[in-house]
Amino acid sequence: MTTGTRAAATALGVVAAAGAAAFTYGVVVERTQYTLRTATVEVLPAGSTPIRVLHLSDLHMAPWQEDKQQWVSELARLAPDLVVDTGDNLGHRDGLTGIRSALDAFAGIPGVYVNGSNDYFGPTLKNPLRYFMGPSKHPATVERLDTPALEGYFASLGWKNLNNRAVTLEINGTIIDFFGVDDPHRHFDRLDRIPGALDELREEDDRGPRVTIGVAHAPYQYVLNSFVTHGAEVIFAGHTHGGQVCVPGFGALVTNCDIPRDQVKGLSLWRRGFHSAYLNVSAGLGTSIYAPFRFACRPEATLLTLAPKP
Repeated sequence: MTTGTRAAATALGVVAAAGAAAFTYGVVVERTQYTLRTATVEVLPAGSTPIRVLHLSDLHMAPWQEDKQQWVSELARLAPDLVVDTGDNLGHRDGLTGIRSALDAFAGIPGVYVNGSNDYFGPTLKNPLRYFMGPSKHPATVERLDTPALEGYFASLGWKNLNNRAVTLEINGTIIDFFGVDDPHRHFDRLDRIPGALDELREEDDRGPRVTIGVAHAPYQYVLNSFVTHGAEVIFAGHTHGGQVCVPGFGALVTNCDIPRDQVKGLSLWRRGFHSAYLNVSAGLGTSIYAPFRFACRPEATLLTLAPKP
């Protein structure tokens, strides 16, 4: 073997070892390094009592994931005033068992939710390289999950369904108009219903100053633009997993939708024309059981405090 060949073989060996180490870290360590991210936005009327919002997303729950269930359940100790769940709760046909274990502690705390595609359909094995060619495609054959049971459980917690709907809640003395859409990734969204739903709310409830919040699973640009147009001041979304695999110093490699990479997770400002809204995209707490891997993108929940304007 020549010196050049030996050097090449050594380099390949180093790369393979580094790749194996990164994969092991992503599966064994980072995938379960659950993190609470905190942030504050000033959107409430002056003098209002702050509202602590717990944003949960993309649990992709399987019944055996007891560490995740316990971590989420313990978030109830934060005493949030409101829970916003942006979908993809189920990750297995028996995922509702784990969801109950994780969320029973939040019974009685006001909440709103929308569905993601994995609340309707079971996970499937996919080629991860296809994500570099655009948002993931939908397989022709897929297992249907028990969505009505999931929605019935959320109703038992007191949470409101925002799938192509709008509701009004009073939280800490502030009137909040919520509107949301069903999963845009599956084209289940009906943005055309939002104006009428909001008009109906406000015709029946003309109480004083109010805040408007939009909720969606997948943050496609056309959805975010529509939400801003319809007056959303804060938008909650998930779906992206924060890229799931990130490169330090570069960020997410893919977004699984058309949102810019620098807004794939965290709090940012989404602008549409002369208007804007705070956008909180959760990196989520889970992964598909067929891709149990995260790198430089820890699983997260968010505690977002809505504070009064100066």
